[in-house]
Amino acid sequence: MINKQNLWFVTLFSLILILGIYYVSIDDEVASVLKAEDNNAQEEVIEITENDALVALEVENDEEKQALMEEYQEVLLDEKSTLQEKNVAYENLQKLNNSKGEENKIKSMIKEKFNLDAFVKIKDNTISVVVASKDHDSEKANNIIRSVQELYDDEKYITVKFNG
Repeated sequence: MINKQNLWFVTLFSLILILGIYYVSIDDEVASVLKAEDNNAQEEVIEITENDALVALEVENDEEKQALMEEYQEVLLDEKSTLQEKNVAYENLQKLNNSKGEENKIKSMIKEKFNLDAFVKIKDNTISVVVASKDHDSEKANNIIRSVQELYDDEKYITVKFNG
C-alpha cells in the first residue's frame, strides 16, 4: 500500500527527473538565448545617492509612526477601551505628533545653519541625526550636536552619523 509520503516522493522525484532530461536535451541555441537573457538582467546597476538613503530612512520612520498612530486611534475609537487606556493612547498620540514637529524643526535648523540635508529621529531622550555628507568631520558633528542641544532645556543624548 502506498502512503501519502511515498506518493509525494515519487511525484517530486519524477518531476526532477523530467526537468533534468529536458535540460540535457535542449539545443545549444536555446540555451545560449536563455543565458543571454540572464546576463542582461544582471547588468543593471542601481546607483544610490545620499538623498535616496535619507528618503528611505524618512519613509521607514513615517511608516513606523503611522502604524503607531493607527494603533492609538484604534484604542481611542474602541468602545471597549477604558477611560485610562484612552487617556494613555491620547497622550502617546500627542507625544508622537510633538516629536514629529521637533524632528522637522531640527531638520530645518540643520539645513539653514549647515546647509546639509538630514534625517532626524527622536525617541524618548535620544535624538539620532543622519547627515547627507561625504566629509566625516568631527568638528561639524560637534557643532550640530551643540546646535540641537540648544533647542532643549534638559540634557539629550544626541548622535550624528554621516551618510556618504
